[in-house]
Amino acid sequence: MTSKNLGRATLAASPFVVALLVDLVLYLAVRDRLPGRLAVHFAADGSADRYLGSTAYLLCALSLLLAIGGLWTFVAVAGELHRRARARSTGGGFALAAFLGYLLIAIPLVNADTPEGGPVDDFPLRHLAVASGAGAVAWALGVLLSRLVPVSGEPGGEGPASRERIALADGEVAGWARGIGAWWAPLAALVLLASAAVVGRELSWFIGGPPAVLALVVGTFCRPHVTVDRRGLTVSGLLPRPRVRVPLERMEGAESRSVNAVAEYGGWGYRIRPGRSGVITRSGEAIVVSLAGGREFAVTVDDSATGSALLNTLLDRQRTGR
Repeated sequence: MTSKNLGRATLAASPFVVALLVDLVLYLAVRDRLPGRLAVHFAADGSADRYLGSTAYLLCALSLLLAIGGLWTFVAVAGELHRRARARSTGGGFALAAFLGYLLIAIPLVNADTPEGGPVDDFPLRHLAVASGAGAVAWALGVLLSRLVPVSGEPGGEGPASRERIALADGEVAGWARGIGAWWAPLAALVLLASAAVVGRELSWFIGGPPAVLALVVGTFCRPHVTVDRRGLTVSGLLPRPRVRVPLERMEGAESRSVNAVAEYGGWGYRIRPGRSGVITRSGEAIVVSLAGGREFAVTVDDSATGSALLNTLLDRQRTGR
């Protein structure tokens, strides 16, 4: 692991580690005052309505912090987050760790000195207010500390002059197109359609309508198609609409590079993240377009080097008016 990755991992994991240690120490401090079963869930009026053994609660609380902290650390190291996106991610991790850490230890404190089998005092709503305040302060601290950790270069570090191009003769017209295999799209469409049918039959067809529409949209993108031509970059499905088009006028340049669907975009499909968006069907090579304003648009597709090189050539033509 490089020093930059180690710094990002340490910063992302530290709030969850601190929350875990503080919760463990405070739990051990009140352990002798706890009943065998803790009230762990409270109704809207603050009264307890669900219980769990004290040891089981401790294991669940620590496992929750470890799991979320591990996921947050993985995204911080594997994801290509830059500038404000990295600061927001770090601040979000600090805020979540503080919020959960406070609530997870507030529950044993509320249960302290409660007789075995006796009633539990209501869960004061002030605990939610304090947890939210702690999260806000921790968010600001995380954003501040994120500026102290070394960052890698910005994505798409190659300058416009060094990006690949395709040689075209004066007046020559060229286009490029490829289909994208998305194995999960037919399955997702079937699941959404089945859910819409069940919800519509059991509850209301009005409620089941949105999943049915979404199933239709996902179904049209079972075999997405990527086109590069004089209009720019277009991603379309089986039907003319919906489609995504990025015109040449919005582009600064294009390149072919590998992307990580989960770490960089948070999953598959049409994704919108801070500083980037794209049609992501898998991890792997993609056409990544730098847009005016500093954002990026990516689409995962085979032979992305050819598509990105043609985009750069078409951009040169547009700029020179040839």
